[in-house]
Amino acid sequence: MRILTVNVNTTESMTESIAESARKVAESGVEIVGLTPRFGAPSCEGNMESYLAAVGVMDAVLSYDQPFDAVIQAGFGEHGREGLQELLEQPVVDITEAAASMATFVGRSYSVVTTLDRTVPLIEDRLQLAGLMDRCASVRASNTSVLDLEADENAAIQSIVAEAQRAIDEDRAEVIVLGCGGMAALEAAVREQCGVPVVDGVAAAVTIAQSLVRLGLTTSKSRTYASPLPKDLKGFPLS
Repeated sequence: MRILTVNVNTTESMTESIAESARKVAESGVEIVGLTPRFGAPSCEGNMESYLAAVGVMDAVLSYDQPFDAVIQAGFGEHGREGLQELLEQPVVDITEAAASMATFVGRSYSVVTTLDRTVPLIEDRLQLAGLMDRCASVRASNTSVLDLEADENAAIQSIVAEAQRAIDEDRAEVIVLGCGGMAALEAAVREQCGVPVVDGVAAAVTIAQSLVRLGLTTSKSRTYASPLPKDLKGFPLS
């Protein structure tokens, strides 16, 4: 089995960090391949960058010339999952939906702790669209940028832990969801300091993707995710 973990930004070191986190939970015999878009922003923190990332992720997957069994879109609250599902028969798992759905199995309510406040509405919209907002106690910003997660990991952990603790104490959250693909390596540290289950979207998505492949489930091509109509798309794919 081969699973593609596609970073939504162009930072190669983050692509490798995401892939490494995925490999830690992958079953024996599962190959994880990390992909980086060939164009886009070094970090996605807003609608414009998210829409650009959606095109970059589709382009990266279409440009990959080896067989694969599933795709993970490793961006929290980002656009694009639906486009990939139209393009592919293989399962496509978004880390936002994977993490939130996994959290509902281990607690009555969950809170998302993400990076900057400007990303909170995007995450709320994606959770609402996926039907997962009813169990969400809050979406909180740690005011740590995506690139800061790599620049100073200890400072990032402390700011995430502080916001997670507020979600537990003030919002009555029973589970914490890490709201950024770049937080994949921080799950154990946050769990240890907060004392509640902590869900990393990359790990959750890999677990779900493996299960979908094992069950022989593919993306439905009836109606919503039917293959795109045959048209002359000028300049696309870009790569």
